[in-house]
Amino acid sequence: MTVPTNQLTPAPDKPRVYPLRLYGDPVLRRKAKPLGVNDSLNVPGVGLQSVRQVAETMLETMFEARGVGLAAPQVGLPVRMFVAVEYEDDEEENEGGDEPLRSRVLRDFVMINPVVRVINKKKDRSYQEGCLSIPGIYEEGVPRARAVSVQYTDLDGVQRTLEADDYLARVFQHELDHLDGVLFLDRLPAEVTEDYRKELLALQQRSKSLLSDLANAERLRRERSGG
Repeated sequence: MTVPTNQLTPAPDKPRVYPLRLYGDPVLRRKAKPLGVNDSLNVPGVGLQSVRQVAETMLETMFEARGVGLAAPQVGLPVRMFVAVEYEDDEEENEGGDEPLRSRVLRDFVMINPVVRVINKKKDRSYQEGCLSIPGIYEEGVPRARAVSVQYTDLDGVQRTLEADDYLARVFQHELDHLDGVLFLDRLPAEVTEDYRKELLALQQRSKSLLSDLANAERLRRERSGG
């Protein structure tokens, strides 16, 4: 959500990471809104931050969660931005291990208002796919275009175009889905979601608890700032 800068008190401290929104959180099902590079974002429980601050913290959040991509709705912001990274080797979402992921980064990306165009319509179903908002659940068979072109705005306001294939193309398509309120399980047969019914119900309960904690944090922040 973007807000006029005169309506909020700036966040006093930049958090190192954001809490991840989990399956069942309504923000994950909203269609995100376009974002301007110079907009200000009201981060729940934190306050006003610049787009650059949000992007940097999203990257840190993604690294800590051992992810390959993270969309703004996954940290509670319904705006069209995602971050992603290309590692030296393919990294599955939530993959374990102690090795710092930053040591394996080839490129990282911050994409604002991305638009994906398919350049190879042949579908690939060979990779296992997961999601930081649905931890512990992984499935093969999610159909993704083998190659895409992404038009986006970077943090300096420059319009860019990037082509990607195979695993990186899958990452970009996964993150763009988040901006349209689509989760990777939606692209699989309904019985797959049903198979994980117990796990998803547990995530919904965790999500409700997290939303309650965030609401309390936001209330305290506003009281302290006099807002």
